[in-house]
Amino acid sequence: MKNFKCFLKKININNKKRGMALILTAMLLVLSSCGRNIYEIDPDSVEQYMTSEEITDAPTTESQEAIDKDDELEKELEKESDSKDGKASASDAAGENTSETASNASNENISETTSETGSEAVDENTSEAADEYKSEATTEEIYEYINEDGRRMSNDSSGFVLISEAVPDAILEIRYYSTYNFVGDRIDGYEEPVAIITKEAAQALKEVSDELVAQGYRLKIYDAYRPQRAVSHFVRWAEDINDTRMKDYFYPELDKSVLFNQGYISEYSGHSRGSSVDLTLFDMNTEKEVDMGGTFDYFGQISHPDYTNITSEQYNNRMILRNAMTAHGFKPISVEWWHFNYINEPYPDTYFDFPVASYAVPSLDSGEEAGMESGMGAGE
Repeated sequence: MKNFKCFLKKININNKKRGMALILTAMLLVLSSCGRNIYEIDPDSVEQYMTSEEITDAPTTESQEAIDKDDELEKELEKESDSKDGKASASDAAGENTSETASNASNENISETTSETGSEAVDENTSEAADEYKSEATTEEIYEYINEDGRRMSNDSSGFVLISEAVPDAILEIRYYSTYNFVGDRIDGYEEPVAIITKEAAQALKEVSDELVAQGYRLKIYDAYRPQRAVSHFVRWAEDINDTRMKDYFYPELDKSVLFNQGYISEYSGHSRGSSVDLTLFDMNTEKEVDMGGTFDYFGQISHPDYTNITSEQYNNRMILRNAMTAHGFKPISVEWWHFNYINEPYPDTYFDFPVASYAVPSLDSGEEAGMESGMGAGE
């Protein structure tokens, strides 16, 4: 661009002819693209062309002064632009250096931190992985309130214990953790195949277990504490008349629409108060469940404890379980041979809704375990 300005000065053109100069510039660029060197063009021939008859305006002293002023102004502008470019370059360079320095320092710090704390990070990750299974209930605030039905609701599990800790001889088969139940799905709230019960009921159940172990039996637990969310799951299932997947196994004699009216399904259950248990006997000699003349959770008269249209052996087996349970503070109900409520339940008016999971309840301390072994009540 500077060479072209010198070229314009040499051919001595005024402002009026700059339009023609631009045209000439385009011509020169075309020639250059064709391999011609623009500096091989004779300025004199150009000047002759510019002063031909077609272009009659000749340069004047006044126009030359204007050109000189324009050139001076352009030089000043170029100097300012160069100065700004220099500052910008310096600023960019400084910014790049600062960024590189910060990045390098950050990378070095990260590397040093990783190197120094690598083993600690592994330990922490391992610990976090071990705790990952824990539900939000472990940090959930304890609540207690009266719901719209006038029922007291709570998630305070401090008064509960795992049956496997309190009654180590018991066998667990938690049906609602599996899909083999009258619903056909795992039931809401059953996060682990464990059984939970109040400490007071656990103590009484330990006494039942000790008595039956001496006779060659063990208790087999199907269910104990049942969260309110599980009961609500039953209600939703019962309202869906079309879901009869498990009818052939658990209620072949009944239409599903009668389950509410006949009391097989209700909106609240004694299990949610924490002191009820569903169970049977396991014969240690035969290594099989004892034949009770009917299966757990069967909806029908055959499940009534006093049902007599079964064999005498089956009826006697029911009575062995019933007598042991009632001897240690449990009460049967009229429609299910497997169901018993602890009479002196500690929470007769509270329905709980914490999950069925080992993390949800406190472990027995050594003193409580000793109390269980000695036969002392949990509250003594």
